[in-house]
Amino acid sequence: MGKPSHLVEFEHMVLGRHQLSSTTRRHQEGRLERSAYIMLSRIEMQGPMSIGQLSDAFQLDVSTVNRQTAHAMRAGLLERIPDPEGGMARKFRLTEEGERRLREERDTHVKDLDRVFEDWSAEDVETFARYLQRFNTSVERITGRPWPRS
Repeated sequence: MGKPSHLVEFEHMVLGRHQLSSTTRRHQEGRLERSAYIMLSRIEMQGPMSIGQLSDAFQLDVSTVNRQTAHAMRAGLLERIPDPEGGMARKFRLTEEGERRLREERDTHVKDLDRVFEDWSAEDVETFARYLQRFNTSVERITGRPWPRS
């Protein structure tokens, strides 16, 4: 069996492969791609962000972030604005459409999770959430890249 972390490694790997909504369903319903959902969520939590800030936050090459933000802008989800703090770099913020689509996507995720948790007690779901948060904040501490939380 090995160390307890072997059990976590296996379940973490399995968790990474689960997507409650299939890719086909996502495209049919106009769902956001996973990377767009995560990027929009980060901008929503942190406020307007530059290409450099997004690149650092996601540990992605600037060219990759450029492609992702260009796609989101063409879809009407993001817009470029002058830095609200007066810096030189322009930043991205969510458009009204981006906010609406993010809210819809999040609602769909929550409904999917409600189906998963239908036979769990509220206490079990809350405990699970606390452990996930603890796991994530430990990873963030090691990487030095915390995720903003409300």
